Amino acid sequence: MLCYDGKLSLFCFIVAALIAVLPEVLLRLEFDVPQTYFHNIWFTHLFQYGFLNCLLILVFRGFSYQVAVRAAFLGYGFAISVLLSIVAPPSWQMFGVYSAVQAVFHFSEFLSIAWVNPSTLSIDTFVLNHSVAYGIAACSSWLEFVAERHYFPEMKEASFISYLGLLLCVCGDALRKLAMFTAKHNFNHNVQCEKMDDHELVTHGVYRLCRHPSYMGWFYWSIGTQLILQNPFCFLAYMVASWKFFHDRILIEEITLLNFFGVEYVDYQKRVGTGLPFISGYKVNL
Repeated sequence: MLCYDGKLSLFCFIVAALIAVLPEVLLRLEFDVPQTYFHNIWFTHLFQYGFLNCLLILVFRGFSYQVAVRAAFLGYGFAISVLLSIVAPPSWQMFGVYSAVQAVFHFSEFLSIAWVNPSTLSIDTFVLNHSVAYGIAACSSWLEFVAERHYFPEMKEASFISYLGLLLCVCGDALRKLAMFTAKHNFNHNVQCEKMDDHELVTHGVYRLCRHPSYMGWFYWSIGTQLILQNPFCFLAYMVASWKFFHDRILIEEITLLNFFGVEYVDYQKRVGTGLPFISGYKVNL
């Protein structure tokens, strides 16, 4: 059952998305509204988003406000991204698709944990501030896209490669969320150092196919984002950086799992691979 903070985040995401598309809907339906309101569409969105944030400040406090403001930001960003993917010039449309994929990923991270393991919820569950390296990687991909679009705009128009990237993102994110809902209370964004009383080794469902489906999903989602943008340099950089990150992360996590479950986990390792290319995990001989 979705907890209060999960319901709040979903409400704010949807409301913010509806507010974001309001000017476009009114214009398309030819409502009699003052044209000065739509004279500069970016000013319109700045005004709407600012007004929305003022309402959130007045209505919510503490953790609820932190959840609401982030969910509203992602909802507004998602709606603007969808509009961008539809009405923008062809060389900008895939950036709208990419931004929508980003918004859905980060929001669904919080919403999924709010459903399956609400006791571990925090602001970090949105994964918006994952790490400095994560932020640098994102900014680098934006810079590459803008630079390449400036000199080779046709390079950024929708193609088989960008749609392949979208497919990778959808499948990767779906696999990650399926892993969360399969593991339920056993899933946590942080590697656990102590075994809880209700901590179980999950080997059913998607975990029968690979030991780390959430990492596998995130890995392919990350490189898929660069295929959407058709960023050749960041595609290679993301592939190398993501592989190294998950290689090291899996080593640390499997040491912990071996301490928790011993022979049971060793047997599981023998039956099922990690799911990531050329990553075997931490192996011991018992």
